[in-house]
Amino acid sequence: MEFVTSREELRTIYKTPRPTDGSIRKELKALDGHCRSFIGKSPFVLIGSSDGEGNADVTPKGDKPGFAAILDDRTIAIPDRPGNNRLDTLENILRNPSVGLLFLIPGMNETLRVNGDARITVDAGLRERLAVDGKEPQSVVVVTVKAAYMHCAKAFMRSDLWKPDTWYDRSTLPTLGQILRDQLVVAESADATDRWLDEEYKQTMW
Repeated sequence: MEFVTSREELRTIYKTPRPTDGSIRKELKALDGHCRSFIGKSPFVLIGSSDGEGNADVTPKGDKPGFAAILDDRTIAIPDRPGNNRLDTLENILRNPSVGLLFLIPGMNETLRVNGDARITVDAGLRERLAVDGKEPQSVVVVTVKAAYMHCAKAFMRSDLWKPDTWYDRSTLPTLGQILRDQLVVAESADATDRWLDEEYKQTMW
């Protein structure tokens, strides 16, 4: 198998967009009203990061719509709720602040992409602002926007992502407890692990 190894070779396969093409012109340097509205209605964002040495990671963040706060037209604050404490994204940000965000709204095929530089803060006022039922996030990822633009619907249309009749019946798929039992080769039963996970979710959601 041969691989493409240069930008010049890549552009023999894909046409080069013109500066006047919409795919180029749509990129904004700050959040406009449409971007702000989209983020305000989004309950879910994917954060792409890397450690600067070629090791990449993508992590999901989700909460009630609008959980990512817009501080101004170039600043977004994303609360870091309780998780597994691997801290892959946070440690990456300390090494390399460049991140890519993908905001989703359930049922909408278009997405919002935001690229920028991220920093981590434990600012008391911001954590209090982003609290849920009095429970503050442990930290907040503050992203300075460098580019923002809408992404077309093709991937979601091809995959029928939001169409329930295309979804797998959940009962036909293994539970996380079953997966962890097989992957970690532990003596704990899958049912016991699933019960523990359910309780963990209840106790540490926020």
